[in-house]
Amino acid sequence: MGMASAELYGTTAHDYGRFEARIQFAPGDGVVSSFFLWKDGSDAANAYWNELDYEKVGADCHMQINNIYGNPKSQHQQTPSLSGICTGYHDYRFEWTPTYIAWAVDGKEIRRDTGDAATAYAQNATAGMTIHFNIWPGNSSFGGNINNTTLPVHQYISWVQYSSYDNGNFTVQWREDFQTSGVPSGWAVGNWSSPYNLSTHNPANVAFVNGIAVLSLTADNTTGAPGTPPVDSSTGGTGSGGSPAAGGATGSGGMNGVGGTGGGGGSTSGGAGGTGGTTRSGGATGSGGLTISDAGIGSGGATAIGGTVGAGGAGNSGGATTGHGGTSTSGGGGSGGATGGGGSHDDTGGNGGTGGSSQPGSVGGASVASGGNGGTASVGPVAGSTQTNASTSGGCSCSTSRAPGGITMWVGMLLGALALRRHGRVRRSSPPKT
Repeated sequence: MGMASAELYGTTAHDYGRFEARIQFAPGDGVVSSFFLWKDGSDAANAYWNELDYEKVGADCHMQINNIYGNPKSQHQQTPSLSGICTGYHDYRFEWTPTYIAWAVDGKEIRRDTGDAATAYAQNATAGMTIHFNIWPGNSSFGGNINNTTLPVHQYISWVQYSSYDNGNFTVQWREDFQTSGVPSGWAVGNWSSPYNLSTHNPANVAFVNGIAVLSLTADNTTGAPGTPPVDSSTGGTGSGGSPAAGGATGSGGMNGVGGTGGGGGSTSGGAGGTGGTTRSGGATGSGGLTISDAGIGSGGATAIGGTVGAGGAGNSGGATTGHGGTSTSGGGGSGGATGGGGSHDDTGGNGGTGGSSQPGSVGGASVASGGNGGTASVGPVAGSTQTNASTSGGCSCSTSRAPGGITMWVGMLLGALALRRHGRVRRSSPPKT
């Protein structure tokens, strides 16, 4: 009586990667039950052979792992000490890379080939290899002497998974869990003679029951009876491997924010500008006052300095005849006076504070001029003098307006100036002291 065997294989060849399956192998003397990678066409005349195997053999269910390559082919086999391979599911894995080939069971590596053995695949299996499972009868030279009374026997496959390889890392590309009742997409079944020609692979001996692929070795007349497969209590697999993924550098909370420089408060007198807020001077840099032209006696003086750098407003020159009209102050110009000093006038620096309008002098009307970036300043008209829009350093150019009540005095001062010129005495006042 003849025997019917079985083979299930993937239809797509894969290059370097990790090839995994969870399997319970078939028991029995003379029963060969296997998981292997194969380069299509390896058995052609004068072809270079490439094949990697897990093969259960013998009555004691021991495992033989093979690396078969070359032209002619040469088999390099090992027999690791494994137990329970015919009584329970275990994870079986090949890793094929440009520099090594490794076998692992339940995550534990049991063999690694490098050097010429790895080069044989890197140079001759460039089209990749396909995944195969099969069960077939051996003989006294390999596998043992089969006894037909042990039939049927079954090999069970819970799942298959492929991970590609790139630069030391494995990335899962697909996984087959055999949840369909027919042959899944991407898979096919064999219909050719097994080694030693003791059986023929019969598609009826490949079945999918309860999420398990079942390959059976039966008598010819009892094909297609897979029975109920044992339950696989574990459905895990190897995740993407390679170097451990870095969790990322600990994120810093950001640099401590600078709160800003506190602005100087309070009033500052004497022309010193209070800094109002963050590095912000209260007024324009430089002399902030008007340039008062020389119009004879009582001229306000030459280019009065409005205060130190950062003064809040335009400085101003003093009165007409008796001196300057007050101390330059931050935040605003001091009040000018026509005849006498207007007195010292303080104002608040603040954030580039506005000096506010200054008080008019005792005689002249108020003349409003913009006091620069820091605020406005007012200068009273100077009797007996002419005020012009001479350029200022850092302040604005300012014009004066004459108050109606000061016309008589202005005429008198002009006549006096003409009288002095006739005597050849022209006088220029000095800048005010700060």
